[in-house]
Amino acid sequence: MTEAVVDDIVAVLPPLLNALEALGYFARHLHPPAFGSVMNAIGAPDDTLRSAQATIGGWPEQFAELRERLDRACNETLAAFAGIRDVERGNGDLVAVFRALRHLPRAQEALYPLSAQFPPVSNFFLNAANRDNEALLARLEVGASEHTGIFHDHNELGSRGGFSVYVPEYYTADRTWPLVVALHGGSGNGRGFLWSWLRDARSLGAILVAPTATGQTWALMGDDTDTPNLMRILEAVRSRWSVDASRMLLTGMSDGGTFCYVSGLDGTSPFTHLAPVSATFHPLMAEVADAARLQGLPVFITHGRLDWMFPVQTARQTQAALAAAGADVTYREIDDLSHTYPREINAELLAWLNGA
Repeated sequence: MTEAVVDDIVAVLPPLLNALEALGYFARHLHPPAFGSVMNAIGAPDDTLRSAQATIGGWPEQFAELRERLDRACNETLAAFAGIRDVERGNGDLVAVFRALRHLPRAQEALYPLSAQFPPVSNFFLNAANRDNEALLARLEVGASEHTGIFHDHNELGSRGGFSVYVPEYYTADRTWPLVVALHGGSGNGRGFLWSWLRDARSLGAILVAPTATGQTWALMGDDTDTPNLMRILEAVRSRWSVDASRMLLTGMSDGGTFCYVSGLDGTSPFTHLAPVSATFHPLMAEVADAARLQGLPVFITHGRLDWMFPVQTARQTQAALAAAGADVTYREIDDLSHTYPREINAELLAWLNGA
């Protein structure tokens, strides 16, 4: 690698990673009444990134793929900021904010392959508690094999019914691994939602599957086309990787969390643990659910006290209804959480899944 290329990478990576962290903070703490204060909290890392990217010169042809990935990560990050800055200036609404944030997982997807070459990038894709975990860092240094890393199966943006998978680079088939199936929110997709969980699956050692609903959202009413598709996906994953049948978590955000109840409370569900996040629940679900399935079923409910879409009282009532029906319910209410995904809960969910 030429000195000029190294200098460019050293110049652009820190502001890029800093800008991505700021977007992650914004996405987690987004609450409509607090929009201005959250914008103030993140500052202007996009200005620094834009200036750094502008200084990158021409690179030799052999580094074209690396340059393309770095440029794409920068451009997607800056597109996300451009969208939320536009709303900050009074143009657009909350829908425009969510549309802008779709660029964040695209930036992460472009950047992730560089984690094998650049330790700061690899470090970014670990949760904070494990960034100095020497044993983990040593395992990651081995690098990905043909059976590990990120895979997409008919899960291009705009498609429905496919799935994305992350398998830790240090995966071996000589033992079974916990499985996390994470369901996106309404109008979302699995390819993007994968990044809500990847840091923790990579840090703590879990196979992660992020399916995409067969329709615009999960089959919450009418014909359930999603549960059969989930079973198809599960069969495909278990045929290729070694999954622990006693540690299979179905989790999801918003509509994805609600579908955890719809599908996961069925008596034939293979999932051993359910963890809906920021979801809604109708008491009738507990009444029509398989009574034997509910007995002792581990359910971990996470909800925000500031949730404007599904008020927190709904989650409190759900906890009471499921506990009364015999489920083993853990309830976590987060004071500063609105209707966004709290990535900080993932490590606790994996510890719970592993019986820790």
